[in-house]
Amino acid sequence: MTEPASRNIAFLGLGAMGSRMALHLVRAGFAVTVWNRDATKAEPLARAGAAIAGTPRAAAEGADIVFSMVTDDGSARAIWLDATDGAINGLKRGAIAVECSTVTPAFIRELHRALDARGARLLDAPVAGSRPQAEAGQLIFMVGGPAEAMETARPVLAPLAAQILHVGATGQGAVLKLAVNTLFAAQLESVAELLGFLTRNGFGAEEAAGLLAQFPIVAAPIAGAAKMMAAKVTAPLFTIDLIEKDLGYILETARASGAALPGAETVRSAFQQAQARGLGQANVSGLAAVFA
Repeated sequence: MTEPASRNIAFLGLGAMGSRMALHLVRAGFAVTVWNRDATKAEPLARAGAAIAGTPRAAAEGADIVFSMVTDDGSARAIWLDATDGAINGLKRGAIAVECSTVTPAFIRELHRALDARGARLLDAPVAGSRPQAEAGQLIFMVGGPAEAMETARPVLAPLAAQILHVGATGQGAVLKLAVNTLFAAQLESVAELLGFLTRNGFGAEEAAGLLAQFPIVAAPIAGAAKMMAAKVTAPLFTIDLIEKDLGYILETARASGAALPGAETVRSAFQQAQARGLGQANVSGLAAVFA
């Protein structure tokens, strides 16, 4: 029998994605407590009806489901596992931790062990989508973990999601997310290369991007990125630094599992070249500068 939808939610991390996700939960009628390292970012959520906690531990106290949405392993580890203020210290038995950050499977295993010892459950639930999808509540969740925990969390994920995919056991969400982001990065790198080639061979940049978009092998998000590259639009939605971090994570995971990813090595090198040009905080469309 599926458990009833939980009402007390904590949300840790209010960056570009987390702030939008937490706001959807408030608007859906859940009792939401939020925490962010920079407390000023929590103020719009407070005006919408959320409570503000001073630490992750305080936010997690009494919560049925605790979300985390931060940038990397180090940030997630500090939020969950800090000896004094970590959210794990505030979790009640039976609570569900939902880690939405793009982190390594190794960290998910570490977190799973710690939560299991506490009597809490873990869903690794990274998302596909960027700010526009978070704004619209149209993210795709890749959920690893126990099926019964996912079904309990489903009514809470629903206001945030276009799709909720149960992809396997704990850690499989993290594995799939790294693969999805690597595929995205590889396509971006190919388009950036080819725009450089086409503009050296008689096509205008915007003309080339528009023509590539006509072919069914070019998915809509990649066609959109090509148009941003051609127009030199680099206001950040998904930054070069973040995708380079994800490429590092998948290569680390590949080495540990004996998988060969030579293409990902090449793609990461292109993103590192963009970082060397000072473009780390630019949108991924800034990669075109490497090949311009």
